[in-house]
Amino acid sequence: MSKNFNEIAQDLLNTNFNNYWPGFESVAYALYDNSNVYLFNHPRMTKTEQNQYQILQRDDQFNGCTLILYNEYPTAIVDLEFYEDYGSLFSILLHELFHGFQYIKGEKRFANETMGITYPLLKENVELRKQERASLFSAVLENNVLKKKQYLNRFIALREKRASIIKEHLVYEHLIETIEGPAWYVELNAYSEKSTNSYNSIIEKYGQQLMDNYESTSDIRKSCYSSGLFMCLLLDEFSPSWKESFLEKEETLYELIKQLSDGTKEVSDLEITPETDAVINYVTQNRKNTVEEFEQQKGIHLFIEGEITSKSFDPMNVIPYQDKLLHKNFLKVRMNNEDYLIQQPVITNWKDRIQNIVRLHLILKNKPIVKTDSLAVEGIGEIKGDLNINENAIYLYLN
Repeated sequence: MSKNFNEIAQDLLNTNFNNYWPGFESVAYALYDNSNVYLFNHPRMTKTEQNQYQILQRDDQFNGCTLILYNEYPTAIVDLEFYEDYGSLFSILLHELFHGFQYIKGEKRFANETMGITYPLLKENVELRKQERASLFSAVLENNVLKKKQYLNRFIALREKRASIIKEHLVYEHLIETIEGPAWYVELNAYSEKSTNSYNSIIEKYGQQLMDNYESTSDIRKSCYSSGLFMCLLLDEFSPSWKESFLEKEETLYELIKQLSDGTKEVSDLEITPETDAVINYVTQNRKNTVEEFEQQKGIHLFIEGEITSKSFDPMNVIPYQDKLLHKNFLKVRMNNEDYLIQQPVITNWKDRIQNIVRLHLILKNKPIVKTDSLAVEGIGEIKGDLNINENAIYLYLN
């Protein structure tokens, strides 16, 4: 393991980040496993002469692959359990380091994650979006410049039609594309350097998510990564200097792409294909099944009811169904004026807005410790409230 850490540290020292993006600067980064965190390049870290990193004990700050503020400094974190080969590890690390670069450049074009979780499943939008993404994919792969421009214009026309249907939810897509598209662009180019596969085959690999209608409808947030990436690739072709000032701009990626249009025909007649009906049925049923499978698991079912506020969660790992959200990774909530981090799957029932939780549903492996006016839950903490315990479940009603 140490050898790999030293290898990646040396690799990054030798990397010209400007090859990926003009002015790209590295922030701190950390690789971690179930027990330890290996911290690199942090201004507050101490390191030995033998190692380029500091070993820390893992705590609840390290979840997923993302960017965090560790000791008030932007730090890219990557879970080693997710990646087996060096190329994938290196490229995802560059991806997260780019998010750190966005942070120090003062990036402000962030999306309201509520819009992603409450994104509507409308037939017209799903059909248009399917055609739109196919046009974007074809525009990038097409070699004939005239045909490439035709695909680009078709992409813009389809998206403009969608704007009249889903409005603020399309703004959500634009903003996710603007943040994540460039990071995926950096990741793709980093991966292509470490891979023995051809560049075109790598583009097609990253484009699989763009063309998978089931996956792209199931996970709107994640699907915007590939559309953002492919817009970056198109901008490289039509406006090669676009990256120079992009992080100082207010425009989204789509607004830059739209400026490339030389006129589009309005989309009028729209036929809903059987595939679109199948996609919507699949997504709805899959969400229902996933939530019900959780609810039917064996274990100690704990229900916490009362005034609960959602503080933070992993938007990439949330399954919405009716008035429920299944948080598959983690959820931080505020109860009884105290913050609690739940690092296990949990269902929330919400009212009016997803931050307003009226009930939590957890399934525990170990029995909690019952006290007179509280419940001590392993890995979460002590929660005060009134208790009702029966054979099948524990109900905790907050004070």
